[in-house]
Amino acid sequence: MFPEKFIIRMQEMLGEEYEAFYEALREERHQGLRINTLKAETEEFLKKAPFSLSPVPWTETGFYYEGTVQPGRHPLHEAGVYYIQEPSAMAPAAFADARPGERILDLCAAPGGKSTQLAAAMKGQGILVCNEIHPARVRILSENIERMGIRNAVVTNETPERLAERFAGFFDKVLVDAPCSGEGMFRKNEEACGEWSPENVELCAERQDTILDSAAQMLQNGGLLVYSTCTFAPQENEGTISRFLKRYPAFSIVKPGKPECFSPGRPDWIPEPAPGIEATMRLWPHKLKGEGHFLAVLRKEGTLSDISSLPLRKDGNRGASEKECGEFLTFASQSLKGWQGGNYLFFGEQLYLLPPGMPSLKGLKVLRPGLHLGTMKKNRFEPSHALALALKPNEVCLSAELVSGEENKDYGPAFAWLNGETFPLTGEKGWYLITVDGYSIGWGKLAGGIMKNHYPKGLRKNWR
Repeated sequence: MFPEKFIIRMQEMLGEEYEAFYEALREERHQGLRINTLKAETEEFLKKAPFSLSPVPWTETGFYYEGTVQPGRHPLHEAGVYYIQEPSAMAPAAFADARPGERILDLCAAPGGKSTQLAAAMKGQGILVCNEIHPARVRILSENIERMGIRNAVVTNETPERLAERFAGFFDKVLVDAPCSGEGMFRKNEEACGEWSPENVELCAERQDTILDSAAQMLQNGGLLVYSTCTFAPQENEGTISRFLKRYPAFSIVKPGKPECFSPGRPDWIPEPAPGIEATMRLWPHKLKGEGHFLAVLRKEGTLSDISSLPLRKDGNRGASEKECGEFLTFASQSLKGWQGGNYLFFGEQLYLLPPGMPSLKGLKVLRPGLHLGTMKKNRFEPSHALALALKPNEVCLSAELVSGEENKDYGPAFAWLNGETFPLTGEKGWYLITVDGYSIGWGKLAGGIMKNHYPKGLRKNWR
């Protein structure tokens, strides 16, 4: 089932604990989801959740669900009310302690679980840069940023080195969920077993060193660096952190409070452990309900600067003028309540709202420079799906509520809407925010007593 050399190494590492570890990897994996507090308050959602949930100990918004449940086939998933995420993977972003108004970088962000967790903690305030180097994976990341209704995120498709050239000393916090040998995912992903080799562990460790070099450059003095992997390999965990601290003595390991089920780092598993390496954290599948993970929290010496006083690049993003945004502003005045506006940017016909204070993106590979507002067409504006998902019913003038029905049982109105169907409605003509159980899920346009369906065709599914 597992590579022979991996088994031998784990036996040497764990000794008497190995049998419990091995048996845990042979058991069914634990399933989890995280409530998106940009959309729903945790207690509010738990009262109306269509399936049974039990708490994940290391994050207030994380919950286990039973293996027979399919939360991915429920309209609330499409509405971005929750994100399906492996429970152990919820730990790194929780220890980043993201706060509103901060500047945060998720350097290896796809598919987006940790980015969306950071965004929820930031409450739409500040700047969140989500980067992924692989073109196919960055598209999935961008889609998840949209589905979760995130307003203040920029999605880039760059190398860490290119970002470091642009964002030196810019971020308050940097999260590096590093590419690794994936040993902690063997139970979840059989392909990871086939790709494993001692040589790959070595290559991953070298890659992690390079990525962390760039991360260190982008963190401002006093900032926090969170490093994580989903591997058991000491070379990629305690070894990577020890090598990093040797190269960057301005950093030190933080000793955060941690759940009892987390184990300390092991200085005895690497040749030259850094002082305090035992304050790093290991998540073992035989000691908690989750996959294997490693986590380290580091702080850069110095005092964190006041965000408002940090210098911006002189070649900042040239915002679109009110005249250029005229059709959108007309839409906003007719359809939105209390729209605050900000710095608008065009990508062709597509209009975006940038996070306040965002430096120039010129020359970078950018998939999403902020909140996608919609498409500027001749003499009219068509709002985007992203804007609908970012809004709440009290932020629009017109809305229409649908009911989801029980999971996989009732083909209710919400399922019909996600399938592209229309429905009759008596009311004022115009754009309506369509909601499911109180949560926004897309746009509809009422005309002639029929609500025209503007749910994106590429997202429609056969829910019957």
